[in-house]
Amino acid sequence: MTRTLRDDLGHAVVLPDTPVCRVVSLVPSLTEAVAATRAGALVGATDWCTHPADLDVGRVRGTKNPDRSAIAAVEPDLVIANKEENRELDVVRLREAGIAVWVTDIETVPQSLASMRRLLVDVCGWDEPQWLVEAERLWAGPVPPATARVLVPIWRDPWMVVGHPTFTADLLARLGLEVVTAGEPGRYPHVDLDQLDGAGADLVLLPDEPYVFTAEDGPESFSRTATRLVSGRLITWYGPSLVDARRSIAR
Repeated sequence: MTRTLRDDLGHAVVLPDTPVCRVVSLVPSLTEAVAATRAGALVGATDWCTHPADLDVGRVRGTKNPDRSAIAAVEPDLVIANKEENRELDVVRLREAGIAVWVTDIETVPQSLASMRRLLVDVCGWDEPQWLVEAERLWAGPVPPATARVLVPIWRDPWMVVGHPTFTADLLARLGLEVVTAGEPGRYPHVDLDQLDGAGADLVLLPDEPYVFTAEDGPESFSRTATRLVSGRLITWYGPSLVDARRSIAR
């Protein structure tokens, strides 16, 4: 017996009529979510999937160039992907090979919580994970008034920053931090460094992914704006990291 559900993009996905037992994740944050919920079900993940630290599953290359043969070889019940993280072409080719693929689409914290609840509980048929219950409790409520303006570079040479609408901008807004882009529109605009340093932000948050900003690589570029290094996982991942993010970033 099978059942059919529609993923976040409205694509019909045919699934077994029993709890999902074998999952390949092509998204680091979703890998962490699955591992924290039903670790034994995870049979494949990308090279970029770094959490949990003791993750020991077969690797299927990267988020943008997954090894489709390796994925097929582990015979997953379901492959999970994300509209932003993964290429549509890879999703299409996996589906053409007869592999069920569930695609998430996440731009806000509430969307992330609803999407993960649907994936883990409704789609996979697993018990409600405690970390999800805690994350929903911590992030409940309206967006508060902004108390500070922040820039969030994600690359340099050329410089790129987080814009709108993005999950990161929404997460930071819910912590009272307004993401600014020196007036440049778009989700991840390119912005000249002089514009960034003169944008009037109170703080530049320098994450360690996708570009690995460090104490020696990043802060020296800003002479007019204070900087702070932050964990990219805490401001760009959805999953158990949301529990840590609420506590750590707020502090």
